[in-house]
Parts: sequence; structure tokens; C-alpha cells
Amino acid sequence: MSSDATRMCELLVGLPDVNVIEVIEGDEQLVVTIATRGPRPGCAGCGGVVSVKDRADVSLADLPCFGRSTILVWRKVRWLCRSQRCAVGSFTEQAPAIAASRLAITDRAGRWATVQVGRRGRSVAEVAIELGCGWHAVVDAVVAYGEALVGDPDRFADVEALGLDETLHVRLGPWRTQVWSTQIVDVGAGQLLDVVAGRSSVGPCKWLAEQSNAWLDGIRWGAMDLSGPYRKVFDTMLPDAVQVADPFHVCKLANTKLDECRRRVQNETMGHRGRKNDPLYRCRRLLTKADERLDDRGRSKLLGLLDAGDPRGEVRAAWHAKEVVRSIYDHHDPDLALEFVSRLAVDLQDESCPIEVRSLGRTLRRWRHEIAAWHLAHVSNGPTEAVNNLVKRVKRVAFGITNFANYRIRALLYAGKPNWELLRTIQPR
Repeated sequence: MSSDATRMCELLVGLPDVNVIEVIEGDEQLVVTIATRGPRPGCAGCGGVVSVKDRADVSLADLPCFGRSTILVWRKVRWLCRSQRCAVGSFTEQAPAIAASRLAITDRAGRWATVQVGRRGRSVAEVAIELGCGWHAVVDAVVAYGEALVGDPDRFADVEALGLDETLHVRLGPWRTQVWSTQIVDVGAGQLLDVVAGRSSVGPCKWLAEQSNAWLDGIRWGAMDLSGPYRKVFDTMLPDAVQVADPFHVCKLANTKLDECRRRVQNETMGHRGRKNDPLYRCRRLLTKADERLDDRGRSKLLGLLDAGDPRGEVRAAWHAKEVVRSIYDHHDPDLALEFVSRLAVDLQDESCPIEVRSLGRTLRRWRHEIAAWHLAHVSNGPTEAVNNLVKRVKRVAFGITNFANYRIRALLYAGKPNWELLRTIQPR
């Protein structure tokens, strides 16, 4: 290869202080062999004079070139210390600009893959095909660069409202055992702060214990669904934060109890599950629909079906209870809302009410302060649910992720809002 051609190849390779030794062109792949140039280093142990012990070719997947996947063959030098008393003996040269240690792809390919998988939400398999390497090579690079990126101490600032919610991580084993994870979210910014294993209080408590006292003191609100373990987290780690029950989950609970009542009455009166001609089955959608969204025709149909299929009026009572629970959020004064919820909880526990309504009343009594707190804070767990959707998108693209470390890094890269400008300067972990 002439000197001009060699110089042109070095420019196309785009790596500092390397010599292009050989370029092999294939139909679908380009193989470029390089070696570093520069002054001979000193011994890594004693700083003495070293000599070349041997050379080993290391193949690395690089960014595609001219529409073909590229393999960069780095002819690494192993140096030998001439001092008989040196504890190091020999060592292999390192060039972080070419590739980080223990990774099978080049540095620039690793940073590119991190953007594609983490920020763009592409699948690892798709990126691996484009680079012409294995799945594990891409995952190792994404985790290495991703850990350094999401580990930035300035990734999230002070948080005023903290949200907790769980999502299904994976199903494992022959019995498809459910493994859950908990998302810790800045509700105000809609930013995923971290992902911890399980849906108990242990993981979030441990994570919060690792944060500074000044940061914890800045949290005023704790948003959650009606979860006992998450209430324990706030009671234990953030006792000064006002806990807020998410309005959606409160209304969802009322609808769930209504549906349970309808199915129980259906079985008791008809002796079977709902069928298309059964009155209670025909009105199942109308029951859960908001009353103000029912027109005259819909309301007449609903009341007629209840008259036909609900002889004891239990489903009708559960329907009215659901609508009264929804009216909690018509109030604007927190104190009035607390009094309303407290009295409603007592009324719904009356013996004349269906068992599902009494269960709803007991839940309202236990959570009355958290439910009424929404009228003061006006924060909900909606942003946390939105973050859960982003996490689930990562799972769908990956067709499931069983490794929790990979799951956490990819979720944080996609929904954790890292500073992607730092990717050019960070070193992989």
C-alpha cells in the first residue's frame, strides 16, 4: 500500500496515533488492521525500560463503513519489563480512544450503541446486527457506558413530590413466577430517579437511606396508590412529607368493588357467570361509566337492566357508592374533604350495604387522610404511571429482560433523563 493510500486509510479510520496495516474488503464486511504508534512507554510497575514481548490481534466491532459492518483488528503489543526485580513483569498496552478494556467493540461504537439502545429505545439484537457483532457485546457496552451516564450525581436535582409505583419486571421459572420492580419518580419533572427490585418497602427505603438529608428534607409530597408497603416507606423515611393517595386509584377501587358486587349478584341470581343476554352482564359497561356521561337513553337502559337483574338492589347501592366516591374530588377545601371522606367511610360500612361496599368503606377509613391530602397538594401518581409505560416499552422492544441490572440501566437511560452531552467525556465503568 502506497504512503498516500495509507494516509487516506488512516483518515478514514479516524483514530489518533494509529497506523493502518491492512484493509480487507468483503461483500458484507470490512476488516481493518491497525497498530498504535508513539513513544515506547515505561514499565507500569517500576517505570523502567521495556521491550516488546509479543503481539496479539484483538478483533473489535466498529461502526459500519460504506454500508458494511466493520471489524477493527487491533494488533496489541505486550511489553516486557527488563528489570528482574519488577513485580509487574509484563503488561499489555491500553488505548482508551480505541477501545475500553474488557469490551468487544470500539469506544466510538460503544457510545453509539448506548445512544441507540438507551436513548432511541432500539433493541439490542437490531443494533448488534448493524454492528456485525454478538448480542452480549452490545449489552456489555451499553451497561458499561450506561452505568457511568446514569451515575452522574447531577442527573436529578431537588425533588418536591416523590412518586412510587410498581410494575412487573419478568415472569420466571416453570410456574411463571412474577418478579416485580418499584419505580422511584420525580412527579414534578416526570423523571425516573431509579429502579429497585421488588414491590415491598425494603428497596425504596434502602435507596432513600443512601440520599442526603438535605435532599430528603426537600420532599414535601409523597404520591402513591393505595399501597401499604409504599405508605410504610414514607412513614419510615419521609415522616414530614404529606402522603397523597392517587385519585385515579381511589376511583378505580370503587369501580372494582362495583364490578365484584355485580359478578356476585349475577352468580347468586342466575347460577352462572355473565352471558350476553343476562341483564347485569349487559349493563357492565354502563355501570362503570361516569354518571354525567350517561345520556337519557343510557340512564334509562341502565336503570331498566338493574330492575331486571338486581332484585335486592345491591348492585344499585354499589353503583351509587361509586358515584359518591367520585364526588370526593368535587370539593376544594381540604378540611371539608377530610370530613366528607370520614363520614362517607362510616356510611358505607353500614350493615345494610353489600359486602363489597362495606369493604370499600373500610379502605376509605384507613386512607382518609391521604385521600383528602390531594385537595391540598394537587399532585397525583400520573407521571409515575407515564414512566411505567416507558419502562414497559423497553421491555416490549427487548421481548422481556430477565437480568435486573440490564433492566435497570436500560430503563434509566430511556426514562431517567440523563445528560447525554456527558456521553462524549465519561469513561465506561
